[in-house]
Amino acid sequence: MAKYLLLKHYRGAPAAVNDVPMAQWTPEEITDHVRYMNDFAARLEKTGEFVDGQALAPEGEWVRYDGEGRPPVTDGPFAETKDLVAGWMIIDVDHHERAVELAGELSAAPGAGGRPIHEWLEVRPFLSAPPTVTE
Repeated sequence: MAKYLLLKHYRGAPAAVNDVPMAQWTPEEITDHVRYMNDFAARLEKTGEFVDGQALAPEGEWVRYDGEGRPPVTDGPFAETKDLVAGWMIIDVDHHERAVELAGELSAAPGAGGRPIHEWLEVRPFLSAPPTVTE
């Protein structure tokens, strides 16, 4: 089995076919979208392919280490991050083709007007071993 990250973007990816921002959806459209996502995850739990998934809140900040005995340095929030990453799902599948198949299905989540969003999802494999250094 191989783990993949299915990354949902607000922006930064090519535009979805049904490219209406969620802030403009009706409460029913949002409920239908969330139900689709939950049903998708529940189905993958039954097949053993679901690992985890979360939607992300828009707020956040950058944090970095600032030296021994000093508090972490914070900065932000940064609009470019909250505007880009909407959420993620981790799947554990037998092969890359299955990851692509599931991402395609997830892309069909309903949006405005109940029509599929046809959004682009980033599919990234987990690093299975440290990178090798070539000289």
